[in-house]
Amino acid sequence: MSTDISDITSQAQAEGQQALLQRIADALERMSPPTVARFDSEDADAFVWHADDCALHAVQQVNRVPLDLLMAIDRVKDTLMDNTRRFAQGNAANNVLLWGARGTGKSSLIKAAHAAINDEQRKEGVGDYQGLALVEIHREDIATLPRLLALLSQHQRRFLLFCDDLSFDDGDSSYKSLKAVLDGGIEGRPQNLVFYATSNRRHLLSRDMIENESSTAIHASEAVEEKVSLSDRFGLWLGFHASSQDEYLSMIKGYVDYYDLTIDNDKLRAEAIEWSMTRGARSGRVAWQYILDLAGRLGKSVG
Repeated sequence: MSTDISDITSQAQAEGQQALLQRIADALERMSPPTVARFDSEDADAFVWHADDCALHAVQQVNRVPLDLLMAIDRVKDTLMDNTRRFAQGNAANNVLLWGARGTGKSSLIKAAHAAINDEQRKEGVGDYQGLALVEIHREDIATLPRLLALLSQHQRRFLLFCDDLSFDDGDSSYKSLKAVLDGGIEGRPQNLVFYATSNRRHLLSRDMIENESSTAIHASEAVEEKVSLSDRFGLWLGFHASSQDEYLSMIKGYVDYYDLTIDNDKLRAEAIEWSMTRGARSGRVAWQYILDLAGRLGKSVG
């Protein structure tokens, strides 16, 4: 009888140890980063990075407006186009930070420039031009940048990596991953990639974050410079500012002509001004919102 009890006890202990080991193995598997999924870079001209499954998902139809409809930003438009064109042609190009007022066309310009450059280069028949691939990474996924770069560096195609509304708040250390992209680290930035970001902040980090670093660091000035210098790692800064009334009305008129919306000029001007006053701003975004309202009232579809 005692032998049977001993055998049962030993068996129970062995099963318990096996169950414990299995739970440990399951926990370690959950803690380990997901395997980066392979992708075909020729599937589309645009992709979105999904950090949860470490995969790039093709986007067949990008939400954007034609480059010619982005008005009152000619200087920054020309600068971004020149930089993007050089990169598409295989030449050196800078990472770019587009910063400034909300709704002024920062992200719209990136998406429009991407399409315009691809159309331009393909029409010219430049070599075996594959086309730039636009890859969007969401702000909350910046910490996974090293994994995304490792994936993109395996391909010959050139990638325009894009992050919209980029900024960092107090306690957020993911900016260190961005520094590695902009500086390249020990391996160097992949030659087939540039990074374009938009932000409402010129220096990307909140004032509280910079002040906290200043108050707690042994060498306060060095700590603050380290934070502020994140923006300095972008080779180009392109500033966007609030539009004048004339610029705002020219945007409205450009949209009306492009989409063939029929409305009296005096009525258009009065409505557009009233619309901007109710929104408390004049910008490309406000102009587009008015056009959507106007087109809807006229029974037309735009976009």
